[in-house]
Order: sequence, then structure tokens, then C-alpha cells
Amino acid sequence: MSPHSKDPSSGKRRPGAEDRKCSPVVLNDTTLRDGEQAPGVAFTAAEKVAIARALARAGVTEIEAGTPAMGHDEIAAIRAIVEAELPLTTIAWCRMRMEDVDAAIAAGVSTVNVSVPVSDVQIAAKLRGGRATALDMIARVVGYARSKGLDVAVGGEDSSRADVSFLIEVIAAAKAAGARRFRVADTLSVLDPDSSYALMSALRKATDLELEFHGHDDLGLATANTLAAIKGGATHASVTVIGLGERAGNAPLEEVAVALTQLHGRETGIVLTELGNVAAVVAAAAVRAIPLNKAIVGDHIFTHESGIHVDGLLKDRRTYQSLDPMLLGRSHRFVIGKHSGLAAIIASLSNLHLQASPEEQRSILARVREYAIANKGPVTNETLVAIWQDVRHRAVGACA
Repeated sequence: MSPHSKDPSSGKRRPGAEDRKCSPVVLNDTTLRDGEQAPGVAFTAAEKVAIARALARAGVTEIEAGTPAMGHDEIAAIRAIVEAELPLTTIAWCRMRMEDVDAAIAAGVSTVNVSVPVSDVQIAAKLRGGRATALDMIARVVGYARSKGLDVAVGGEDSSRADVSFLIEVIAAAKAAGARRFRVADTLSVLDPDSSYALMSALRKATDLELEFHGHDDLGLATANTLAAIKGGATHASVTVIGLGERAGNAPLEEVAVALTQLHGRETGIVLTELGNVAAVVAAAAVRAIPLNKAIVGDHIFTHESGIHVDGLLKDRRTYQSLDPMLLGRSHRFVIGKHSGLAAIIASLSNLHLQASPEEQRSILARVREYAIANKGPVTNETLVAIWQDVRHRAVGACA
């Protein structure tokens, strides 16, 4: 099929591969739904609204705000987000049940994601039926939601273990019932980038619906799989702040947003300088510390100790910089420790307006390394000043 061919079922031009390479990618943040399903995480209504506000400031245009079927308190929290009138679409996650759709309507949302098992093992265990049961549920519930004026996305639970030919049937049924999007969920994290690309490519060839990829991170591949799925034709990606979510979590918003920009030149609308702030808001509400080495938002991602790296960066930032920290509102930071070299010592002393001879600089470096090993950490400016004073004092004493 040519890049500008028509979908025979609609007569409309179906976007081709060249169109998709340049089109924006929509990041649908599900921190308030899947993220909150992380063990032990529970957001208050006020925290949910605060997180939604932070996401809006970060340029997120879609959020999955919760599961209305949980009851009155969840409905009230979702409604509070809707009533905040933020510049984003608030989506409710529902099971493929009419009563769940009714709960979403009570929450005041304009869009629902109605989820249905699509792998044979989950259909048999959870629906107590066969494939026809799943297709019938889609026709009834999606049709019902559309009759109530809602935009509908159909979530294919366990899509990555489903028969691809049946998955194409499911997508066709969703479209026939009025859905605008289908979510391909790697629920159990069984995909790798190659298989993510292949699956999404196969589905894209079969439909012009919006396709969203929802990756879990059990094997540490959620970001890579999401990027591959987008390359294969996904128009939307499901993400969470700092990868919060069930088990090992989901594809992190910050990683996907920056990687799409940095590696593929794709627009997401995300305000990259706000990623640190939204991560801090979510981490505080979740009572989860952000690892120091966490990609994009960790404190140490632009922090350098190695003598070779520091020396190179001092001479030309391009030697050890591929991601410009200024894109994130950050800057490089040098710390003094066991792996520091003379260049770092000289630069640090200069920043502190401290003079030292070449021999004193070498003595200070030796003392710095001793301190770092003994204390299992970097050397602070205060400690460096104290070492400098001691070395200078000894030098003066030796000359007396």
C-alpha cells in the first residue's frame, strides 16, 4: 500500500510511513492510574490534582486520571481534576463494562479507555469465554460509551501475547463500534524492541486507528520498546512519571520524551525543563526517592568525578556530552573524589579562589583520594578547603 493510499473502509487517505516520521507523538500519562497501582502508593485527591497541574505545566496533553469504578472517592478525585480546567484531556480507565462507563460519566470525563483481555489465556481465565465473548463486549460497551457522547479508546490487555490475526479483528471491532484508538499493552513485559516494532508495524498496516503502546518495564526495556513501537507506527505512548507503576513499573515519561527529541527529532509538546519538577512532585506524593542515577531526572546524571571525563569537559564539553543539560534546565557539575585528577583539583581550587603550587596540588589530590576512600563519598568544598589549609600549613612549616 502506498504512503498516501486510501482506507477502503472509509475512503479517507491513510497516513503513510513518511507522514508518521514527522508527526507529533502524543504521550498519554497514566501516573494517576497505572502509576498509583505501584505497591504501597496511594495518592490523596489533593495530590492527584497537584500532579495533574504539574503534568499540564510539563506540556502533557492527556492523562489517565484513575479508575472511577473504585468508588465515590475516586470519582470525586477525577472530577476535581476535570473541574480544574487544565489544558489537557482527562481520561478514565474502565473495565469493558457498562457500569464502569457510567462511573466515568459521573466523574465528568470526556474520554474513557475501556480495557478487555485479548490473549487467549486471559480471555479464558477472566471472561470465562472465548474470543467471540471479547468481540461482543467491545461492540456493546464501546457502542454504549459512544452513545453517551464519550470518546473511546479500547485497551487490549495482554496484547503482546495475543494472536496477531485476532488482535487485528479486535481493532476492527473497536473501530466499527466507534472507538478512535487502540492500546497495545505489553502487560507482562514479554517484548523486546524488535518484536515491539514488528507487532506495531503489522497492526499499523491493518488499521488507520490511533495506536497507543503501553509498555511495562519488568526486563528494563519499556523505554526501548516504546521507541520501537513508535517507529513501527504508534501515534501515542503510555507513560508514567519516573516509571512508577505495577511491579517494575512503566515506560518513564521523562525518558521517552527526551529520547524521542534527542534520537528521533520527534515532537511531543513536552516542556523538557519541567520534567525535574513533575518528577519531584510525583516522588513526594508516592513517597519514593528518585535514584541519584535515574535517567533524565536523577541528581547525578550531569555530575562528573572521573579525572578523564572532567579534564575532557573542561577542554571541550563535546568530549563527554551528547545530551545538553541546558535542554533540561540543568548544568554539568563536578565533584571531587577518589577518581578525580589534577585538572579537577586545579579547577575546584580556582573556583574557591585558592592558590596552590604544583607540588601542593598533587598533595591535595592524594589527600582527597584518601578521604574519599575512608568516607565512601565525594569531598565537599568545606573539606577541600580544610585539606588545602592543612597542606599549605605543612608546606609553610617545612620551609620554616
